[in-house]
This record gives sequence, C-alpha cells and structure tokens, in this order.
Amino acid sequence: MSNGILVLVEQVKGEISEITYEMLGLGRRLADELKVPLTAALTGGGVAGLAGQLGAADKVLVVDSPALNMAPAATLAGVAGAAAAQCQAGLVLVGGTNVSLGIGTILSLRTGLPYVNFCKAVKVENGAVVATSLLCGGKILSDVKLAENRGILSIYPGAFPAEAGKSDKSPTVETLAAPVEAPAVEFAKFIEPETGDVDITKQDILVAVGRGIQSQDNLALAEELAQALGGAVCASRPVIDQNWLPLSRQVGKSGMSVKPRLYLALGISGAPEHWEGMQGSRLIISINTDPKAPIFEGSHYGACADVLDVIPALTEKVRARKA
Repeated sequence: MSNGILVLVEQVKGEISEITYEMLGLGRRLADELKVPLTAALTGGGVAGLAGQLGAADKVLVVDSPALNMAPAATLAGVAGAAAAQCQAGLVLVGGTNVSLGIGTILSLRTGLPYVNFCKAVKVENGAVVATSLLCGGKILSDVKLAENRGILSIYPGAFPAEAGKSDKSPTVETLAAPVEAPAVEFAKFIEPETGDVDITKQDILVAVGRGIQSQDNLALAEELAQALGGAVCASRPVIDQNWLPLSRQVGKSGMSVKPRLYLALGISGAPEHWEGMQGSRLIISINTDPKAPIFEGSHYGACADVLDVIPALTEKVRARKA
C-alpha cells in the first residue's frame, strides 16, 4: 500500500499555479480517505516563502535552487523522485500542463511506478485508488485501478476544484537537499503575448460563439449581449481559424482554459477539444439547432434554437431587466 501522497508543486515566475491547488485538494481528500500523510514538493530558486500557501498539505519539502526554475522534465523528475523517497510516497500527483509535461513519464520510467495520464477523476473504491483517464481527446474514459495504490497521476487541468486545495493552515516545512541534474537543455526566456486584448481567463461572464454564428458580421450581436451582461466574447476554434476574432479569444485545448461564473455557448457543437477549455465553468448555458449536439451533455441549461434568433431577444431581456 502507498505510504503517502506527494504533490509536485507547479510555480511559474514565483507564483503558485492553479493546478497545484487542484492537486492539493484532490490529494487532501485521498490522504484523508486512505489515512496517509500528504506532502508537497516545492522547487525553484527563492521559493521558500511560498510554502505558507500550501497549507492543505501536512508537510512541504522545499528544494531551493535557481536551476529548477522552468527546468526541463528530466531535471524536475529527479527532484520529484528524491522527494517521493524522502516522504515514502507511493502515489505522486503531477500537473497535466505544458509546464510539467514529461515529468510523470520520466519519473515512471525511473521508479517503475505505473503512470496514468489525463486524469479527470480519482476516487477511493473499497480501499483502492481508481483513476479515470481521458483517451482519444476525451472520446473514451478509462478507469484504472492502481495496484497497492501506487502510481503517478497526471492531473487534467480544470478537473478538480482549486478552492479545495487552498487553506490558511501552516504546514510543516523542511528543506530537502536533493541533487539537481545538469539539464540537457536550458530555458531561455518567456515570450509574453501582446497586451491590449481582453484576458478571457479572468472574465466572470463569457459569451462564446461557434459555427452557428454563421458570419463575421453577426459577431456584433454577440458583442452587444456580452456588453449587456458585463462580460466578453470568446469563440471556438472554427471562428478563430477564419480570423473573425484574435487567437487570444480561443477557448479549448489549443486555446485558453476558462472558468467563468457563466459560460454562454452559442452555436457551439461541443467537441472534446473545446470542452477541455471550458468544463470548469460554474454555469453553462448552451444554444444549438442540433438537439444531439455534445455540448448539451455537459450543460446545466440548454435550448434547441437558432442563436441568431435567441441572441437579440436575450440582449433585449437583459437590458430591460437592468433598466
């Protein structure tokens, strides 16, 4: 059986990434159910001050080295292995993000622990850890039972509530003198996107448009609705590919991941690639002419109608209500 659970903390430019809190919330739940300790491994240069933000863990192991800031996967896998050995963790949680890409597979190869990618759900069933993995872009779900509750899980971003991993408790903090491998490649620099456009990841209300909007001229209808609601317009990939909106407005696997309070999906079919970027929305309302559109399966409310008929009527109702 697993002697403990380790969360590999993801931090970028001195800030804890949201995926870390998702993993801590999940790890806390699993640790309580299995009655094992939860440890967080915090890596990077000058990161010790961030340990206080990881109160959901029982203990934080700090590996302070500038060489670990945006280090390649092999280097971070070596530190993760040392941390797992230090706290005798048999179950390791790694973020399924671009920053942590490759760490889990290398760690699996070195430790012999099984690796499960794209974990959308994890539960304890009759004392056994069972992870649900997304396959083929989400078209297939596979339940994987971990032998002796030992393995490495890559956690799918947005699949778990981040709030569950935030705590004002003070964890025990220890310094770990783990060896840091010389990287085969080095991180050069961040290339920041141009500023000036709306950051859809920080919006509480999003009006998302897809093929059903039909033409670029009809985007004005969505903009009016977004303005009435106090939100912003975003889109699925087909709209972006036609250059009707900038890439910064794209939601989905190849775009942005968003978690607004309200997500209005207008004329969007709901392909897995799009669903991946908006599944964390608190309230999803979808409108599509196809009653069998996949978007309806995950929506809280839906209407089978033409968006070009619904948008003006909805805008009028919102304005009237505000007045």
